[in-house]
Amino acid sequence: MFHFHWPWFALLFPLPLLVRWLIPSKQKAQAPEIAFPALERLKQAFPIRNSSVTRSNRFVLSLLFLSWILLVVALMKPEKVDQYRLVKNKGYDLMLAVDISGSMQAVDFSNSVKVISRLDVAKDVVGKFVRGRQGDRVGLVTFGEHAYLQVPLTPDTISVSRMLDGTLSGMAGNATAIGDAIGLSVRTLRERPEGSRVLVLLTDGEDNSSSIPPLEAAKLAKKYGIRIYAIGMGKEGPVPFPTNYGGYGMVEVPMDEKLLKEIAELTGGQFFRAMDQRALEAIYRKIDQLEKTEAEQTLFLLREPYYQYPLGLSMLILLGLTLYQLLDRRKYCGV
Repeated sequence: MFHFHWPWFALLFPLPLLVRWLIPSKQKAQAPEIAFPALERLKQAFPIRNSSVTRSNRFVLSLLFLSWILLVVALMKPEKVDQYRLVKNKGYDLMLAVDISGSMQAVDFSNSVKVISRLDVAKDVVGKFVRGRQGDRVGLVTFGEHAYLQVPLTPDTISVSRMLDGTLSGMAGNATAIGDAIGLSVRTLRERPEGSRVLVLLTDGEDNSSSIPPLEAAKLAKKYGIRIYAIGMGKEGPVPFPTNYGGYGMVEVPMDEKLLKEIAELTGGQFFRAMDQRALEAIYRKIDQLEKTEAEQTLFLLREPYYQYPLGLSMLILLGLTLYQLLDRRKYCGV
């Protein structure tokens, strides 16, 4: 961003005109008349070209005024300023565990306009939630049959959102390992400062492939002071599910709601049930308020000055006028 650091110096622009207007020119003293018989012959021998002198004076005055303008511009200190915000984190360490098992292909969150899978809705809602957590450190664990640390804790929320957006249903296996997802999240969060450790667990099924029981993993989370917000996603009963033949069939995806409630209560968190996209959005908004971040932002300004350019140009004009006056005087004197 380009601007002037001291713009009030612009008031000096009309100063030469004001000085010329306020200070009256001195009346030329009337010289005594001397009778000189050969006055006309003298005028013819030394003609005075008033028009050329006037044009020369105007040219010199114009350059002097231009030099003055450039000097004032230099005083105004033109500069390019880039703003940088340094965030001093007082926020939370948020780990997001998102279920990407095969059951997340269910399209029970579709509307009359578009067919949408559970994972597509999760990407949209969780992505918006992540991008709004400025000042926090956010990590991402994705899980299906196995759990993976997709993104370690980082303040770069845009990268977390993009990594989540690149996931596909079933890429971590078709089963669901809730216990492993919690255990991996605990291992990542336990080194962080106490009081800021939060895990948001999103799943649509029941644990059926974990190497560590979910409740045992929840006890570890409680030991390290990690609050778990568990979200059960999906409608009850049979839901539309894509088949291998290009159509959709009705399939029931069981969810262990009781287990998710126990995990949340054990760690001091809460359980939520989302049966449509609006409910899921409302849940993440509530979590955002419950775990509201606090951050101090410090604004840094990097200034790149440009005053040297108008100042240098003004000096060049003054130097040129000085040389012009010297050459003109030498020419007048016949040197």
